[in-house]
Amino acid sequence: MRSYRNDFPKGLFALAPASLAFLVFLGVFAAAEGVGEGGKQACTPTRSDSEGPFYEPGAPSRTSTGRGLVVRGRLLGAPDCRPLPDGRIEWWQTDRRGRYDDDHRGSQATGPDGAYRFSTDFPGIYPGRPPHIHFKAAAPGYRLLTTQLYLRGGEAEVEFDIVLVPDR
Repeated sequence: MRSYRNDFPKGLFALAPASLAFLVFLGVFAAAEGVGEGGKQACTPTRSDSEGPFYEPGAPSRTSTGRGLVVRGRLLGAPDCRPLPDGRIEWWQTDRRGRYDDDHRGSQATGPDGAYRFSTDFPGIYPGRPPHIHFKAAAPGYRLLTTQLYLRGGEAEVEFDIVLVPDR
């Protein structure tokens, strides 16, 4: 009968170089993402994503397009994560049955700290796509951004900060 007790230390030591390399990678990655020049927090701009065929401009100003899911976050400016209080977010999504409708479109101005918050229904299944909410975000001096928030399922509240790139 083979004893695994004697093999454990050899296996453990064999993993040490790979484990150390992974920890160094995480440290470098965290440093690159978290701290910018002069010790200030660095912001990675939110990536753009498809607008899709169901966008309609002029979404009504509201704080609710349903119940069961709260989406909150802040509109921030790159490169230093400065809150954008004069910004505007707009969202659109499917209803619980997976159909886009006017009841699930809304917009709102960001608060003094760049914050926004709305409640909505959890988006229904749209064929070939994971549950998602479309966003447009804008602020004076920054590029308009269209992106999407992808949901896992079962969330009651989601935080989604949106980082815009300066217009220059």
